Formats: sequence, structure tokens, C-alpha cells
Amino acid sequence: MAKQPHPDSADLRILQIAASHIRKFGLRRTTVVAIADEAGMSHANVYRYFPSKQALLEAVTEDWLKPLEAGIRQISDGPDPAYDKLERITGAVQSAYREKLENDPDIFAVFSDASERGASLARKHRTRLQVEIQRIIEEGMGSGVFAQADHRKAVALVFDALHRFIHPNAVRLDADVPRGQLETRFERLLGLVISALTFGRY
Repeated sequence: MAKQPHPDSADLRILQIAASHIRKFGLRRTTVVAIADEAGMSHANVYRYFPSKQALLEAVTEDWLKPLEAGIRQISDGPDPAYDKLERITGAVQSAYREKLENDPDIFAVFSDASERGASLARKHRTRLQVEIQRIIEEGMGSGVFAQADHRKAVALVFDALHRFIHPNAVRLDADVPRGQLETRFERLLGLVISALTFGRY
């Protein structure tokens, strides 16, 4: 049975214990049996809420991605100019990924692993991000802030140019690079992206 859309107290308890075990033991050594034992239930009962260990691990990751995605949608829905929205959204993603990597590396590792495997969670998250960025680019083209061009190429430009900062695997590879240095590079590249969108030169 798939995880219920509105989790009950047992569901939330399982998620909390799973997150705790990932932090204590790491992704590979976390087991459903140990999580069930701490929750005071059988591992079969855990599977009533989550159909597999992988589904449980991804649900833990989804828990911290939801507020980020909600914030991105809020920015997209706002009245600000398209270039400002693009800067704020990509900056929010870059900052959220880096902060999670630094402060909660084991949970971030679940997300990075899901991205590497092309898991449903990672694909859906990236699609949501792409949808909002496409909305902003189309809005910018419609208002004249960005030059009229193929919006698919424009979206590809954003993701290709900023890959290092908005893809979880790339973010993880930069764990040892000082955050301030990365932010400076991000701002420089983002400036080039916005300039390219503004003049349609890409």
C-alpha cells in the first residue's frame, strides 16, 4: 500500500524514526526492521504505510523538499519582474541544497542517491522546478523583459549553465568548496544567464 496522502500519527512517527536512523547509521545501514522495532511495531506494519525501504527513505526526503517547492511556487505567483523571480528561485534552490548538505548531510545523501538513480521523487522534484522556471521565462518573454525565443532552449540554458548549483549530485561534489566562493560563482553565472535571456543570445 502506498503512503497515505495525509499521514496519521503512526506514519509521522515512522518518518521521524527513519530520519533519526539515517542520521545515526547512514543510508546503507538503516533498516526497516530497526525502524519498526523502535516504533514498537512489526516491520510488516511499517510496510502498510511505505511499500519498501526505498519508499520510506524517499518520503523522508520529500518531507524537506515540500517547503522548498511551496516557496518556489509562491515566488512564481508573485508580481515581481521575471528576472527577479528567476534569481530568487534559483538562489533559493542553491541555498536550500547547500544548507541541507552542510547541516544534514545524511538526509541530503538520500536525495542525491535518488537523483543518481533517477528515482520518481527526484524526477518529480526536478519537473516541478522546470515547470516554474518555464513559467517565469514565458512570463518574461510575454512582458518583454526577455527576448522572444524558443522557451525550451531558454529553460535548457538555465539548467545547463547553473547545473553545478541546482543539481543535488553536483552540489554534493562541491561539499569541500567554501560556500562564499560558490555563491560568488553562482551570482556571476546567473548574471550571464539573465543577460542572455534579455538579449536572446544563446
